[in-house]
Amino acid sequence: MLLGIDVGGTHTDAVALDLTNDRVDVAASCKVPTDHDNLLASVNAALETILADVNRTRVRQLNLSTTLSTNAIVEGRTEDVGLLVSAGPGIDPHHFRPCRDFHVLDGSIDHRGNEVRALPVSQVQRAVDACRENNIRVFASVGKFSTRNPRHENLMRRTICRCDSDTECENADFVTMGHELGGTLNFPRRLATAYFNCAVWRVYNQFATAVSESLSAMGLGHVRVNMLKADGGTMPLEASRSMPVQSIFSGPAASVMGIVALCDVVHDSVILDIGGTTTDIAVFAGGAPLVERDGIAIGSHPTLVRALKVRSIGVGGDSAITMLGEDVRVGPRRLGPSACMGGTHPTLTDALNMTGDCELGDVNASRRALEQFAAEHTMPAALLAQRAIEAAATAIHKATGELVHDINSKPVYTIHELLEGKRVIPRKVYVVGGPAQALKDHMFQRFKLSTEVPSNFGVANAIGAALTRTTWELELFADTERHVLFIPSLSYRENIPTSYTLDNAREDAVNNLIIHLDKLGVYLEPDKAQVTEASTFNMVKGYDTVGRNIRVKSQVRPGVVRTMAS
Repeated sequence: MLLGIDVGGTHTDAVALDLTNDRVDVAASCKVPTDHDNLLASVNAALETILADVNRTRVRQLNLSTTLSTNAIVEGRTEDVGLLVSAGPGIDPHHFRPCRDFHVLDGSIDHRGNEVRALPVSQVQRAVDACRENNIRVFASVGKFSTRNPRHENLMRRTICRCDSDTECENADFVTMGHELGGTLNFPRRLATAYFNCAVWRVYNQFATAVSESLSAMGLGHVRVNMLKADGGTMPLEASRSMPVQSIFSGPAASVMGIVALCDVVHDSVILDIGGTTTDIAVFAGGAPLVERDGIAIGSHPTLVRALKVRSIGVGGDSAITMLGEDVRVGPRRLGPSACMGGTHPTLTDALNMTGDCELGDVNASRRALEQFAAEHTMPAALLAQRAIEAAATAIHKATGELVHDINSKPVYTIHELLEGKRVIPRKVYVVGGPAQALKDHMFQRFKLSTEVPSNFGVANAIGAALTRTTWELELFADTERHVLFIPSLSYRENIPTSYTLDNAREDAVNNLIIHLDKLGVYLEPDKAQVTEASTFNMVKGYDTVGRNIRVKSQVRPGVVRTMAS
């Protein structure tokens, strides 16, 4: 039995899925209010509710999607970070400075991994001492070409920790090294990613520890726990402790994977996850989700965090109805729960109650709240409700059009491949989330496309989280002239012969991916590890070929372990 929990802006959704007899059945599901001041309490409440209806001894895995890291950044609850940088000649790294304690050092390594200028240890020490004077306890060390040679990052780490070991550190709580974030050569993105990874590290790890302790107290200490990533995959809880930045924006990924699990999507399609606070909009091309290939931006800082392509707008069931002149608005503000659920201000859900599109909570309370608000603005309550729903549907339709236009202005990347010359033309709309059924006809009227609300639409996010499989990727670099093979994300390095070939690199990349996942406790069938990029070019001096530069990327692509589509 698999458990899935998605901590959303308004509700925390949970499901227990029974995978016996080659079927996937929802054994239990629930929604509980999300307590943003105590997300763990929301997770525990959801767990206790669904565990009351299932045999907890059959539970073997929990996949969890949480807004914790995202909220910490949005609300300014991140930790100060000491960021040490080895850049060398070229663009000034100060242009990408994300924090106060930012120190650019004099050493440099070139694109081949050769040390051009040694890193002055005394200068590193002065930078570390300056950080400590500001009570810094988490650090990031980032070199421009550390994915070719991490020597400077390792030296910075050892100086921070004041030890010779690469694994122990007594003088800092946590250190992120840039090369461990992946093999992509994008220095500004690497700076930002390393910074955010450190900034949310403590708050994330406190949450992860509390989750483990809660599961043990519930008799679920044996359960394997995975955290959802922004790319639509999961990673083991213990692995996520050192890479919490990957959990940012995992909520929208859960909704996309929920559609993958619930529906047999074959055409270009629009996915709408209408929650209590926001609507997440995604687009499928040829039946596959799109990805932000280079990485998402956090605030004004582009990062290396790969993510499914999703746009969120402030329209949801609990979005407040307001007036601007004669115009009726819905969202982006949320002024508490809907009137039908004990709130004091009318919302989109209250409008849907009034028009008869749904019957949630105290329908009469919705009517009273709308009548009072309408009277204050000299408008019939029925007309106010109708215009509110129209405003919400129009906002969602407009944002979807803008997203599709943005997608069609750039190369289209799905989780599977680059679609050369592809122009996305949606032919179907899928709607999930609490208000999905109530808004189905309104979405059809706007989009004029076949509109489907799948079964279990209210907890689609939790289903997507529960069924999502573990993903990982690595990049292998080989330089046969220098006789070096390096896998940055694993900090793995070995000597290779001059005869090393691209086929050798393909095999080594796949084998190392399988071995790494095995160490994390994840069994991976060899055919699930795929080479997604491979290239080689000759290096020439004078008239002679002196070696080859080889690059291979291998990954387990996002997907679900089982589908529920009929």
